[in-house]
Amino acid sequence: MELITKVAITGPTKRLTFKNKILMAGSCFADEVGSLLKIHGFNACINPFGTLYNPVSVISSLERLSSGAPFTPEEVICTGPRNAAVPLYCSFRHHSRFARTEAREFLDNANERLKEASQFFKEADTIIITLGTAWIFRHLATDIIVSNCHKIEPKEFRREFLQPEEIFRLLENFITKYPDKEFIFTVSPIRHLKDGAHGNSISKAALLLSVDRLQRQESGNVCYFPAYEILLDELRDYRFYAEDMVHPSQQAVKYIFERFTESFIAPSEYEQMHLNLKKYKQAAHVPLSAGSSADKKNAGNLF
Repeated sequence: MELITKVAITGPTKRLTFKNKILMAGSCFADEVGSLLKIHGFNACINPFGTLYNPVSVISSLERLSSGAPFTPEEVICTGPRNAAVPLYCSFRHHSRFARTEAREFLDNANERLKEASQFFKEADTIIITLGTAWIFRHLATDIIVSNCHKIEPKEFRREFLQPEEIFRLLENFITKYPDKEFIFTVSPIRHLKDGAHGNSISKAALLLSVDRLQRQESGNVCYFPAYEILLDELRDYRFYAEDMVHPSQQAVKYIFERFTESFIAPSEYEQMHLNLKKYKQAAHVPLSAGSSADKKNAGNLF
């Protein structure tokens, strides 16, 4: 008896192996899957500017990696409330985890990471992009679509919605520049309930329509992995969500990664993946006080 609605997955003709260089960009779901790929031994670079949510920020980050143009002092901003006791410095291109108490420290760290990731991008043969939302925030003073508002006053931004046509053109214009790279798109199953349930659905629909059109019109170097559909249709139960009822639980992430493995990773690599996972678990057997990274927390939940 079938107790779930299985989502059909069309994988690539050429599946991933340990020889691939994989760049991950996008929402925190990209962080989750990218971490699992690394734990299992794959060569992956994950969100070099931090977590990104909207298509404009994702493509902007990839274009920056392609050009390798260093970040400049003019791009550094002071984050958070203006009366903060300890000011933090970051940029509108970065996630807040890049923020530092000194502007120079932020800039040096950001450019060091950029230099490494830019070289990785040039050598990468596979780009996995996870889109989270079609809603964007535009900084009025600079006319920049930001990756993160950094808790700056809301009145300094305008919230806008990207139409499917805009998203499609943005993605198409970028990937056609790189016919030598394989692109795997996903839409994050993480719900953006700040937009409301209806707003979240409209946003996800815009992303899904754009990626579907892209996949149908491109010349074979674009694939889609249905992470969104797997969580909503195969799992379809709140027990597969974390306590916030927004993010997928670790059990759900494990299941989705297994489905990704089945369709996108070459079976010849499965045995070595298990061995790599075993080694990782053995190396992670340390007292909790010595470290509590997300990778260590996730390590016991795979396969």
